[in-house]
Amino acid sequence: MLNNLRRFISPLKPLNLSCRIFSKMAYSIVEKGSLFSEDYRVFFKNENGFISPLHDIPLYADEEKKIFNMVVEIPRWTNAKMEINLNECLNPIRQDIKKGVPRFVPNCFPHHGYIWNYGALPQTWEDPNYVDENTKSKGDNDPIDCIEIGYRVAKRGEIVQVKVLGTVALIDEGETDWKIITINVNDPLADQINTIADIEKHYPGLMKATVEWFRIYKIPDGKPENQFAFNGEPKPAEFALKIIAEVHEYWKKLVSREAEGKNISLVHTTLADTEGLISTAEAESLVSNCPSPQPSKSVDSIVDKWHFIRLKY
Repeated sequence: MLNNLRRFISPLKPLNLSCRIFSKMAYSIVEKGSLFSEDYRVFFKNENGFISPLHDIPLYADEEKKIFNMVVEIPRWTNAKMEINLNECLNPIRQDIKKGVPRFVPNCFPHHGYIWNYGALPQTWEDPNYVDENTKSKGDNDPIDCIEIGYRVAKRGEIVQVKVLGTVALIDEGETDWKIITINVNDPLADQINTIADIEKHYPGLMKATVEWFRIYKIPDGKPENQFAFNGEPKPAEFALKIIAEVHEYWKKLVSREAEGKNISLVHTTLADTEGLISTAEAESLVSNCPSPQPSKSVDSIVDKWHFIRLKY
């Protein structure tokens, strides 16, 4: 139902994190429809009412210390392909649909589902009109992707405060698709992990597995292996922070209409003097029109099938 309203409105230093850092604003979620179905949605609220996770949640939890808010779309070890929906008003999380069927990412042995908490940084946008000077490819029209490597399995729709450790640059079907590597600032190892080298020290093999996962996860669907800029080598935190700053500026141009996105709803409830602003009452009405929560749909056991990938090298 919301789909019909898509046009409604047109040098880093190690951080001392011994004190826990919490979001300055509390967020909650409201689920609608049936999990694993086309009508499933996860809407977001702050203390005033419904919001857009893309536009209304600040990028920074603490800008001075470079601590970011991450919107968790997919908890570790799960494979339902959930994502912030750009086309719909208030940009709820929903399951990606492929040929009319909810999409599940294949389990590519030995990886089961996603091997980290996976999500996006709010108030970012990889501009498809811009050719990245590092990758020589245009942006993918999405918020920038974020993986969180801490020990705890997060929840879908959770807002986690993270610090940046580095990035890898996936070239996904000819488009730049940055993957920002982070750790929850409340993780017990957060003080000890500040660089890519620290990841290898404390989580040996994780970076190799990360590149492999992104390289092969589309092969079972009949697509070629993904390619990377920099031969798949991760770039450091300083580099990643520059990329985040760039895509944050692209988002600012998007919401100010200085740049045009492809079918992106700009509807939100907190950004003053912007075209997409609606009242909390209007947002409440939009969400109330969605199907009420229902039991989860059954899932075909085929989604748990193991796929064994033989690469040419």
